[in-house]
Amino acid sequence: MKHRRRRVLLGWVTTVIVTLTGCNPVNQEQTAADIPIGVLATLSGESISVGEATVQGAEIAVTDLQSEGGIPIGGQNRSIRLVIVDDQDQVDAVVNAARQLIYQEGVVAIIGPQFSRNAIPAAQLAETAKVPLISPRATNPDVTKDKNYVFRTIFIDPFQGEVMASFARQDLGATTAGILYDVASAYNRGIAEVFRERFEAAGGQVVAFEGYTTGETDFTPYLTTIRKSQPDVLFLPNYEFEVPLQVKQARELGLTSTLLGSDSWGSIVPADRSLLEGAYFSDQFSPKTDSPQAQAFIEQFQQTYNQLPTAVSASTYDAVMLVAQAIQQGEEATPESIREWLSKIDHFEGVTGSIEFRDTGDPIRSAVILQIQGDELLFHKQVDPR
Repeated sequence: MKHRRRRVLLGWVTTVIVTLTGCNPVNQEQTAADIPIGVLATLSGESISVGEATVQGAEIAVTDLQSEGGIPIGGQNRSIRLVIVDDQDQVDAVVNAARQLIYQEGVVAIIGPQFSRNAIPAAQLAETAKVPLISPRATNPDVTKDKNYVFRTIFIDPFQGEVMASFARQDLGATTAGILYDVASAYNRGIAEVFRERFEAAGGQVVAFEGYTTGETDFTPYLTTIRKSQPDVLFLPNYEFEVPLQVKQARELGLTSTLLGSDSWGSIVPADRSLLEGAYFSDQFSPKTDSPQAQAFIEQFQQTYNQLPTAVSASTYDAVMLVAQAIQQGEEATPESIREWLSKIDHFEGVTGSIEFRDTGDPIRSAVILQIQGDELLFHKQVDPR
């Protein structure tokens, strides 16, 4: 799948990735200089649209903060300086990029990575270095597990797996389900396993649970197995660059199941959505929201980029604003102060909704279910945590 490369970015500066070993974090003393915040974004490879949406959301947040005069600290207004690095959607590159941000650039916090497979190793490095990291989109529980410096602004895999299983059984009345997922990816595998568990616990039957390996492009053997049972729903908790091809092959084989997906589907480009007509997926943000704060964000985003924001951009915006709020409340732009105040935020009203942290880096927050109609993502329902 080809992604349209948008370069209309506000002051986008990328840095050269280098590998640094045996270093200590740069000493982040309080100064009157700009506050450096790192952004790990996938700006090359198949998921470039996700990386560009990440940068766009972060820069809109910085623009909004600047329009308010910056962040007041000790009688001075400070500006945020984004240090953006391409993580290449490769684990080794992600770790090297995180090292650069911490040990060379001296960032006080990191936004990203977006994918669980990359966020897990980056989070471990940030935890060791004691630099706060907030992932806007990584949903695997291992990202934040047993960590004090790692947070996220999205729900975790067990919640969205449960949401979609319940939706399939209760709202759609599905009694059988087929699942196709990447066995090598923590994100795909985690959601698939929870969906199967919850769907069967609710009285449904998973008639096919088919796993492929990262990089495969011929899914017909797995889909042929699934087709034999013609399940009511076909659940594809896979990445945005894989799903259109999987659906195309499924339809060519005669699979007519209702399609269900996960939050990664929000990054499927509009040109590919026609393949997914009528499908449902879980996410954390809908451009159709009636929230005044979200509508202001959407309006500014459209004026700047001439397109609607995705959940990636909205969640990244919230992540930057969370760091800004922690800096303002702590009146200190240091990693330790930011971590302390992030952990104390019991209510944050962002463009993706309300976020609350309770003793962990995982927020208490709602999910939304969207339906694809034409090239639009229509709000279907909101699901609140119990």
